Amino acid sequence: MSEHITLHDTESTIKILSPLDGRLLGSVKAMSQEEVDNEVERAKKAFHEWREVPLSQRAEIMYKAADLLIANTKSLSELLMLEVGKDQKSAESEVTRTADFIRFTADTAKSIHGESIQGDNFSGFSKEKFAMVTREPVGVVLAISPFNYPINLAASKIAPALVSGNTVVFKPATTGSLCGTALANIFLEAGLPEGALTVVTGKGSVIGDYIVTHPDISFINFTGSTEVGLDISKKVHMVPLLMELGGKDAAIVLKDADLPFAAKNIVAGAFSYSGQRCTAVKRILVLNEVADELIRYLKNEIDKLKVGNPLTMPAEVVPLINEKAADFVWELMEDAKAKGAKMIVGGKREGNLIYPTLFDEVTEEMRIAWEEPFGPVLPILRVNTVEEAVALANKSEYGLQSSVFTENITDAFHVASKLEVGTVHINNKTERGPDHFPFLGVKKSGIGTQGIRYSIEAMTRVKATVINLNR
Repeated sequence: MSEHITLHDTESTIKILSPLDGRLLGSVKAMSQEEVDNEVERAKKAFHEWREVPLSQRAEIMYKAADLLIANTKSLSELLMLEVGKDQKSAESEVTRTADFIRFTADTAKSIHGESIQGDNFSGFSKEKFAMVTREPVGVVLAISPFNYPINLAASKIAPALVSGNTVVFKPATTGSLCGTALANIFLEAGLPEGALTVVTGKGSVIGDYIVTHPDISFINFTGSTEVGLDISKKVHMVPLLMELGGKDAAIVLKDADLPFAAKNIVAGAFSYSGQRCTAVKRILVLNEVADELIRYLKNEIDKLKVGNPLTMPAEVVPLINEKAADFVWELMEDAKAKGAKMIVGGKREGNLIYPTLFDEVTEEMRIAWEEPFGPVLPILRVNTVEEAVALANKSEYGLQSSVFTENITDAFHVASKLEVGTVHINNKTERGPDHFPFLGVKKSGIGTQGIRYSIEAMTRVKATVINLNR
């Protein structure tokens, strides 16, 4: 792969350690505010030329980047495993999915056209007018990605921004910055001009607030915690935001659900990559009359999960990203036990590896009923009516996704219509994708709509040029 963007090994560096075995993987530069200024300035200068590059040429660079991703699948998936603890299958899937995303983004951009609007005799205006409506790039986009999908969720910001004619300043999460740097190198190797994509790395305490409030940033596309997202939204003024934040996604199981099918989907949705996903199933709301039977199926599915270090074995449940994350999940588990929750399975910890844990008889007084664990623990809250399930789901401060399991399509649509979330999945686990579907959260789960076409539209602005025919 290209070495256009290099790692720095000086006294001003941040060491990147593997969550799997603690080995030193490399280091990234702890940039100063002045160095951030330089990268933003490069992107600002490049914007004026990049926006004039024909769309067909920008698309060809995207196709080349996708090809390079596929060519480097092995090395990138190995880096994903080591840096963020993914199992091999998930790591390879992230790389190939990202290549598909970039290709689809290029295809979609070529199909987005402007429009013309005929004038009319409206409030004294002449009919002899028409407007040419085009979409213009917004300028310099700040793309901030999280640790858990450091290639896919970076590309989902970078590719739509670039193909639309914007330039990008990319700030990867510190853990994940080696993967992010590798992705940026691939885009540059594909033919991006100097400055079209720059990378900034460093400590949030030094450059975090500085870069989000930088006067030359025209748009911020952020994926991360609700806490950080709220902080950004308070500090940014008159700059558009597109943010994907936290979730407390509920799986609602009605009395006529196919329980073995529901259990299989819920376990896959809750525990893959140890639940370190914003769209992971994070609570079950089940009708009391089928709760005991569902639990039997859930326990059976959980017992099938492979737990361990993906470097030494195939595993769905892997070590969490760091000890701090594991400590937080453990606190939620201890709180639930202290307040009377019944542990069905799990409750074991080895360092930052927490075994998949299922709690029954969880009540609203327990933290685990409301807080996002970002770990392999799943609470069951029993309800007596569908209305109670909907009310409990909507009581959360989050509104990302929900699932509804039922054999009655009328009930499914009724529940879906009442849920205050961005997406409802009927008879499926909560998940992101397909990538051209809209992806969004309401309440404290986000701002704006992502998804290939939606992201392109978000990172462009409408411009009207009005022509007067009767002079």
